Amino acid sequence: MKVIKTEDAVGMVLGHDITKIVPGEFKGAAFKKGHVIKDYDIQELLNIGKEHIYIMEISPEEMHEDEAAITLGNNAVGRGVRLTAPSEGKVNLLAEEEGLLKINKELLFDLNDLGEISFATIHGNRFIKKDGLIAGCRVIPLVINKDKIERAAELLKVLPPMIEVKPFHSLKTGIIVTGSEVYKGRIKDRFGPVIEQKLQQYPGEVIAKTIVTDETEEIQKAITALKSQGAELIIVTGGMSVDPDDKTPGGIKATGADIVTYGTPVLPGAMLMLAYLEGTPIFGLPGCVMFSHTTAFDILLPRIFAKETIKRRDIVALGYGGQCLKCEVCTFPDCHFGKC
Repeated sequence: MKVIKTEDAVGMVLGHDITKIVPGEFKGAAFKKGHVIKDYDIQELLNIGKEHIYIMEISPEEMHEDEAAITLGNNAVGRGVRLTAPSEGKVNLLAEEEGLLKINKELLFDLNDLGEISFATIHGNRFIKKDGLIAGCRVIPLVINKDKIERAAELLKVLPPMIEVKPFHSLKTGIIVTGSEVYKGRIKDRFGPVIEQKLQQYPGEVIAKTIVTDETEEIQKAITALKSQGAELIIVTGGMSVDPDDKTPGGIKATGADIVTYGTPVLPGAMLMLAYLEGTPIFGLPGCVMFSHTTAFDILLPRIFAKETIKRRDIVALGYGGQCLKCEVCTFPDCHFGKC
């Protein structure tokens, strides 16, 4: 660093951002890197406590914090993620499109363990909206040895990349509402509309919705019929408890589907079933999905629309973070629920 008295710095170029803080009102860069200092800047610089200006002289073996942050960001991301311009040495990572956010957290741990690097993210395996903030990255010193950034870049040479947003696919969905009381018209179907509303945030269409009695054979036939109609996702509502007259699990099993799980370590949503029939995902949904704002179904649905194949270990892992706090104002997915 070359230190210059502020009053003598007119015409010189700043090598770094200068931050201004007004408590409760503003925190940000008052002067950006590359700014040519003018006569009228002097008083403002003095007012924010800058009596000296630091002119940087970077050696060939070093890298400025802005360039380092950009390099880290570019090496860490894949599809669906964009970088902002650096500000005060930090680069933000934003979602280019709506989709399923994927983050390799073990790789993130290794990256931060290199030292002098700060890479902070939100949780992965969640729905992310377009332009949503995913992460911020920077280096700790104003300049960093290039070999450290080169080591980071080598670490990040993996596929899939450390951070990406998988796009949602348009799926044809079939809904089966079970319950003799609904089938016979004794009560109005309240479950189907809840599912249809949840599906509205994803691409695709509901190609059919049918109501059947609580009979294993009827549920099996309805699933098979939807499959033959081209359904790419089948959702069966109700009848998921262990009561003798709850036949939905048996109906799903009777189709020959491969059962991933009957039951999850998630509350609410413990009685959920997930199966695959020749590659087509089938959900058996417990009654809590109709009454609770967020359940295991909401955690898993984004992964289905991103066409991920969910395995039993994925379900087991949900136990860590699987207790919903039932907040008065729900902020899901911007909370811990379902994040492991």
